[in-house]
Amino acid sequence: MNLLRSLSLTALCGAMFFAVSCDNKSSEVTEEEVVEVVEVEETPTTVVDIAVGSADHTTLVAAVSAAGLVETLSGDGPFTVFAPTNDAFAALPAGTVESLLEEANKDQLTAVLTYHVVAGNVLSGDLSDGQVVTTLNGQTLTVSIKDGKVMINGATVVAADLAGSNGVVHVIDSVLLPK
Repeated sequence: MNLLRSLSLTALCGAMFFAVSCDNKSSEVTEEEVVEVVEVEETPTTVVDIAVGSADHTTLVAAVSAAGLVETLSGDGPFTVFAPTNDAFAALPAGTVESLLEEANKDQLTAVLTYHVVAGNVLSGDLSDGQVVTTLNGQTLTVSIKDGKVMINGATVVAADLAGSNGVVHVIDSVLLPK
């Protein structure tokens, strides 16, 4: 094993010497030639970033933008978002999404979207059958669990515990409509 390390080190030194000697510049390394390794801090992924990064949530992203909720949901949180898919929005009656996205209906759109958000970081393991959670719009959602399938007001959770820096996203197959 030590022989292999010695041979590897010798080969590496030889390759470096060859590379430097083939350069037409002087063999001295100048300050400009030294490469500095800088650690780049990765931007935290928020619950909004999770939706933006999903091809299945373009309608939700457009709605969150139209409602002016991007900044709020990118804040500190924590938030638990029950995120309907594009197919869930498409299942609404014809014209519903288009109507909600109109500027005149911004308050109604905001009410629908905040009905999908709970304050706090609620992981799937924290949910229990019959549990009632209060949404950001002040109304409640009821959790039901049957045969390992988690439902929120009748919407099935199809992907759970997508963790972000400011909360968690649970993907659901239906749009939740407040009363």
